[in-house]
Amino acid sequence: MPRLRWLMIGLCMAANAINYIDRANLAVAAPAMSKELGLSATDMGLILSGFFWTYAVMQLPFGYVADRVGPRLSLVVAVTWWSLCTALTAAGRGFLSLLGLRMLLGVGEAGAYPSFAKVAASWFPRSERSFASSIFDSGSRVGSALAIPMVAWIIATLGWRESFIVTGLLGFVWAIFWMWLYREPENHPGVSPEELARLRAAQERPKAAGAADAQQQVPWLSLFRYRTVWGMMAGFFCLNFVIYFFITWFPTYLVKARGFSLAELGTLGSLPALASIPAGWLGGFASDALYRRGWSLTAARKTCLVGGMLMSSVITLSIIAPNVYVALLCFAVAYGSLAFTAASIWALPGDVAPTPAHVASIGGIQNFASNVAGIVTTTFTGFMLTITQGSFAIPLMVAGGFCLLGAFIYLFVVGEIAPLPVRDAPAPSLQPEAAR
Repeated sequence: MPRLRWLMIGLCMAANAINYIDRANLAVAAPAMSKELGLSATDMGLILSGFFWTYAVMQLPFGYVADRVGPRLSLVVAVTWWSLCTALTAAGRGFLSLLGLRMLLGVGEAGAYPSFAKVAASWFPRSERSFASSIFDSGSRVGSALAIPMVAWIIATLGWRESFIVTGLLGFVWAIFWMWLYREPENHPGVSPEELARLRAAQERPKAAGAADAQQQVPWLSLFRYRTVWGMMAGFFCLNFVIYFFITWFPTYLVKARGFSLAELGTLGSLPALASIPAGWLGGFASDALYRRGWSLTAARKTCLVGGMLMSSVITLSIIAPNVYVALLCFAVAYGSLAFTAASIWALPGDVAPTPAHVASIGGIQNFASNVAGIVTTTFTGFMLTITQGSFAIPLMVAGGFCLLGAFIYLFVVGEIAPLPVRDAPAPSLQPEAAR
């Protein structure tokens, strides 16, 4: 296998870390911004959720475009766009300007995950795809873990506006390196013909048709006729309902419900995100290891998907935790279990895509549904805090329920983990035997 595959997925991890630093910046800065600008909890909930309105919708066209133009171009456009929007957030003066900038940020960041999935499917064989996915996906936890202490420190020393300028600059630097280093395996001078042949043989797929031919065989809209695709969408919605609590409202929970100072927020508050990083790698390693040991791909992926979702439901126990340390343990186990699950979730587009020209499209489709959960989580939590005078009990109970529902969906709604059947003429029906 080409050794360069680890460099490519490492660059995706770095981009994802920047993605989540920029995304989480507002959550960390929210208390200071709310105080200076006079924003209520409901206002901040709407601003936080505004990102997901555009981020969710733009997954669909970005996935399609990434399949057409390739991740080299799609990622450099996405990262440059969202970095500019992050820096411009420093100029926000009130509710409307912050909401607008947050929505523009969502447009750019929508290009990230579909493109990452495309890179993993192109550079890695099936037996390594889950671990590769865990690496790029762990960038989200690295970014979340770094965002709290980094942004808290910048706010304490410079101010909340400066925090957006500093974090926005990171993406411009990354984009230069990506354009310089990334090529597809077929076009990379560091990949020998022998390495390329071994890679394509290990991917266990028929020879890829051109993107245009593949789109004619399986039109983009026909992907919604597969039951497995709908199951992937619903299961990922459940996981991200909980993930986005950590990304958006968790810092506020620690400050308001547990009395954390800004310094404690930057240290103890980082522990769940830090614990999730190795947990995600373990999830990817476990899924691939089960497959290499002779398990079917379906059994290997679903064991990790269902087990991880079930374990993450312990988030609800934080409500009755007798002290902050027990609560942090519950959050660390929950976040780690979600990361464990996510490695297999992001291996699925490459596993089930009917052709290589549909990997980013399916990644965008499932990520669209998952980020509708971001809108629901942020708005619902802000609303519940307003009507319950700041209690997080109901949001945390609902989060645990979605973890259990996600386990059910991945077990019973998602079908066999195998390439979806290519149909020549009408699109496949939703019957299980046709849609897998």
